Amino acid sequence: MLMTRFAIILIILTAGLRAEEAATITIRKGDTTSIALKNFGGGEGSSATKVLQNDLDLSGWFKISPAERASYVVGGSASGGSLSGQVTDSQGAVVLQKTYSGGTRSAAHQFADDIVTTLTGQKGIANSKIAFVSNRSGRKEIYTADYDGANVKQLTRDGAISVAPALSADGQKLAYTGYQSGYADIYLIDLATGARNRIVKFPGTNSGAAFSPDGARIACSSSKDGNPELYVVGANGRGARRLTRTRGVESSPTWSPDGSQIVYSSDERGGPQLFRIGAGGGSGQLIPTGYDYCTEPSWSPDGRKLAFTARSGGFSIAMKPLEGGATSILATGEDPVWGASSRHLIFSAGSSLVLLDTQNGRQVPVVTGLGKVTEPTWSH
Repeated sequence: MLMTRFAIILIILTAGLRAEEAATITIRKGDTTSIALKNFGGGEGSSATKVLQNDLDLSGWFKISPAERASYVVGGSASGGSLSGQVTDSQGAVVLQKTYSGGTRSAAHQFADDIVTTLTGQKGIANSKIAFVSNRSGRKEIYTADYDGANVKQLTRDGAISVAPALSADGQKLAYTGYQSGYADIYLIDLATGARNRIVKFPGTNSGAAFSPDGARIACSSSKDGNPELYVVGANGRGARRLTRTRGVESSPTWSPDGSQIVYSSDERGGPQLFRIGAGGGSGQLIPTGYDYCTEPSWSPDGRKLAFTARSGGFSIAMKPLEGGATSILATGEDPVWGASSRHLIFSAGSSLVLLDTQNGRQVPVVTGLGKVTEPTWSH
């Protein structure tokens, strides 16, 4: 991944922004539902209330209001690592009642996601996990955390460069590019057991793994046959299939929600651009974005849009509708990745990871104080 990025950067240093100017995003406040949150009872009620309030706030779907003015009221109790929650409407009718376990934070996250789904029909992001690269130890290593930046844990201690993490959709496995052998290879970690295997170790550079939605396949870039091309392998690293055959550098694959297509970055026409190809191979089709530099695409879970890094003087977070429409610049930063909601992005901005609500424009730093943090990945 590192060698690929360096190659791309060298290629695009002389490339400029096209004459066509990108559209400026128009922020929509969107509809919010008024919701009241009562203090939870129980020995862990205070911490559960705090986590839940933050989750509902960050979701973007709700406005926290006094009970007498709210459309819904949330309450419950938490103790011993479990949480019992209830949501009633303004008439007192119960619309959601459930008990959760697995620790107070996790239980509160699960409840928050169920509230989002029950009241809005949308997917929640509270119970998801992120992984990212930090240089806090003096070397680039992989870290994990909750979506809101809590529970940060250092995952790798390889004493070598560890980059390009990719979480499976269910958050159970993580693939990354490591240089322990002296070369860039792809490693797979089972996050429950800690078991680790080097799964893609072809001669040359192997980098940029991305799990298919069902977790059964991995797309990646490998130079085993010459210049870096796009390949699909089984999640065990077997059965490699070459998808692209160009003179350029292919990198940063991202899967369509149904697993039938892949969008990737390629510099076969000069500066890196975004292309779409079938997961079984074929000819890559250019995706017009209005930019001469486009990398790190992320396909939204609803299938409707791409987020990616665009170069316009500095680096910016861009969004492109896949069914037509202009590219919009959302923020300053790099490495955007969609959450399950298809509403929220997390991206890197210097020493922070930032959670961006693309509907109202709100930006909230969720990971700070860990040196330079980059390359976030997000479970769904």
